[in-house]
Amino acid sequence: MSRVVVISGHPNLETSYTNSLILQRLEQGLADVEVRRLDRLYPDYQIDVQAEQEALKAADLIILQFPFYWYSMPALLKKWLDDTFSYNFAYGAAGDKLKGKDLLLSVTVGGPKEAYSALGYNHFRVDELLKPLEQTAYLAGLNFRTPVVTHSMTYIPGVYNTQQAVEARAEEHAVRLISEVEQLLGAPEQHIQRFVTQWFAQFDRLPSDASYFHGHLAEDVQLHMPEGVFTGHAGFNDWYAQARATFKPDCQHQIEQLEVSAAGEQFRVQLRIRLLADTFAESAFNGAALSLLVNETWQVTLDSAEQVRIHSYQVTPVNTEEHAA
Repeated sequence: MSRVVVISGHPNLETSYTNSLILQRLEQGLADVEVRRLDRLYPDYQIDVQAEQEALKAADLIILQFPFYWYSMPALLKKWLDDTFSYNFAYGAAGDKLKGKDLLLSVTVGGPKEAYSALGYNHFRVDELLKPLEQTAYLAGLNFRTPVVTHSMTYIPGVYNTQQAVEARAEEHAVRLISEVEQLLGAPEQHIQRFVTQWFAQFDRLPSDASYFHGHLAEDVQLHMPEGVFTGHAGFNDWYAQARATFKPDCQHQIEQLEVSAAGEQFRVQLRIRLLADTFAESAFNGAALSLLVNETWQVTLDSAEQVRIHSYQVTPVNTEEHAA
């Protein structure tokens, strides 16, 4: 299993002065990385969807490495995205396979930075032009990280830049990218954010076996829920039984806001969650389809094995009357 998978979207790396160098530096500088060069794997554009999906499922961090073509990605990478991010994989009723993973865009741009501004030749910043990919990440449940972008990366002999200059920029780009990867994989806040997404993915299933939840709850956990205060694993079991009697499986906890901050030896997790769920007819909601907005505050710790433990869990409804019949 590679913790980092890099999807190279350049259509012909043999002609690249920058993307090829960046990929080499990633392979040299990261201990656990898989680089998938789409131009070599799929010169005919026939994507092996199962192989690509398996590579994504095995990773914690997904990097899309590509040159900026016509304010977007190359056609080969777009074809890969269209085929690989399929229904019930990246989105849809069972499309939770990418939830909680990080997505990092690594982009080389030919034009200078000043050309990408409101008063520049291209009118928009690169981060604005990348918004469709940002929304794609949100739909798939990926954590969209700040892209690593470098300008003036095109070399046209005798016309624009020098090979030495663009390769120097590529070296600097690789250093920044590796630093960002190391920070994402090593930062406790990022690990906790990934855990939060995984926690809700498990909870949406409402399994009868609660052992996953027990494994991340402190023995003396305090749960402050709208239904009351519950203590310890036994208290969680009581509350969870109520939840399973109220909500049908395959509900959706949509994370609208998520912030993790250090609080002494613990971490504070602040969330805004929208719950979309069908209810049982015999529940207090009489079978209504719900759309509930709540604020949540957790107090958690992270041990040396990167195991998250929840010590306090508080849920506060924002609007208890918001639901659809």
